[in-house]
Amino acid sequence: VIITADDPFLFSSQNEQDNRFYARLSGLPMLEPTDPQEMKDVTIEALELSEEMESPVFIRTTTRLNHIRGSVKLGEMKPIKAKGSFQKNPFHFVTVPAVGRNLHKLLLQKYDQATEKSENSPLNEIVGSGKWGIVTNGVSYNYVRDAVEDLGLGDKVSILKIGFSWPLPKNLIVRFLQQVEKVLVVEELEPIMENDIKAMAQENGLTLPIKGKGVGRLSRLFEYDPGMVREAVAQYFGVEYEGTAGLDLSGIPDLPGRPPTLCPGCPHRATYYAVKQVCGPEAIHPTDIGCYTLGLLPPISMADFLICMGSSVSSSCGFSQASDQKVISFIGDSTFFHSGITGLVNAVHNNHKFTLVILDNGTTAMTGHQPHPGVDTTPLGVNLSQISLEDVVRGCGVKDVHVVKPFKVNKTMEAVKAAMEYDGLSVIISKEICPLFAKAIGQGKKPRPFYVNLDKCKNHRDCIDKLACPAMYLEGKQVKINRYLCIGCSVCAQVCPENAILPLKG
Repeated sequence: VIITADDPFLFSSQNEQDNRFYARLSGLPMLEPTDPQEMKDVTIEALELSEEMESPVFIRTTTRLNHIRGSVKLGEMKPIKAKGSFQKNPFHFVTVPAVGRNLHKLLLQKYDQATEKSENSPLNEIVGSGKWGIVTNGVSYNYVRDAVEDLGLGDKVSILKIGFSWPLPKNLIVRFLQQVEKVLVVEELEPIMENDIKAMAQENGLTLPIKGKGVGRLSRLFEYDPGMVREAVAQYFGVEYEGTAGLDLSGIPDLPGRPPTLCPGCPHRATYYAVKQVCGPEAIHPTDIGCYTLGLLPPISMADFLICMGSSVSSSCGFSQASDQKVISFIGDSTFFHSGITGLVNAVHNNHKFTLVILDNGTTAMTGHQPHPGVDTTPLGVNLSQISLEDVVRGCGVKDVHVVKPFKVNKTMEAVKAAMEYDGLSVIISKEICPLFAKAIGQGKKPRPFYVNLDKCKNHRDCIDKLACPAMYLEGKQVKINRYLCIGCSVCAQVCPENAILPLKG
């Protein structure tokens, strides 16, 4: 079972793709739950369907669906079958061209089998018996139900909920079209069902109006919400709707801006500062996927190019060939193990000249502190082999390797200078554990917060302007440090030209 998670509105993604295309591309079944109960039920159905058809099955979710909370009724807890025996059948599993031809035939047969399953699946159901039709799927089904109820259209609307979304239940859809006078298709992202349903109507000589994208604010962009769907339903079916009255906020002052930022004491901030002091403004900074992507924002402003995990290394190869500008790229330890090694091998093999900074915070911090091959898993109660990041880098053939502790700012700057002067490929491993992860596994040091000595401070503001640590704030025109947020990394103290930032005593 392959679970996909679309991200309409790009809350945490770099693309707003519709993963329903994967099912069509591969010819595999796809199921789409609408709520927590269906999430559980659909998972069971997908596993059973996969075993029955001897085929992978997709479950498509979205950000909103994955963030829903609700009560779930459990069923029978079946015993887990952890191991089996592999039955050799090389002319089925070894996909040389001759085998592939037969497998393509088999795939199409399984597609027909899946179509029959979809036609009879309880995940596809018609709710209501009115002459106005709405076809919907996923979390949008909940918005449609609410809109129909709020607008008082319960006796006028029929809803076709599509939960077994590929193959589409063609016969069920055609019967639905024959029962209604007009249809609104409510689906986030691409007009996939809308286009397919229009094609089905044309093939069956049905001329009723079918619309989706372009009705109200329904578009291929962003995430739908209840108000948006309610507005579209009212507009399409000609129902009076005044909209939801907004709150009067005229007497309430604006909230202060809270842009996303690296945590207090994050070692990435120290690394970025050290690199920025050495490299100058003309250097190119390819970056990668992780907490450190926040280096995009000021005052760090050291992210110039990003596409996907591992792209920092591969794109650096191209930039170093196409430009005489210095190239200093950034990648996290987890992302490096995931998809940075092959790019590094390419860089070594082709004699590319750039500096790669591997930000090694000892965990996969951005997504919840999951382990990776370079992590000592003993504190996690798991006995897995740890792979040395430095050994991997040297094993790829990199000759110039520097391992630094980023909280030692001057030494880190010296390493950056040496790496940039090296005539070839150099790698800096900036090694310091994520303080949140260290605290979670009981390895965090007792914080020794710093404070600003007002007698020494000349208000240069290098600390707050160049680091932007969330533990620092302005009180009037004076920089202060929140002792309850400060973890005592000391980077701000090293940056201060007046030595006015000192550790609290006691």
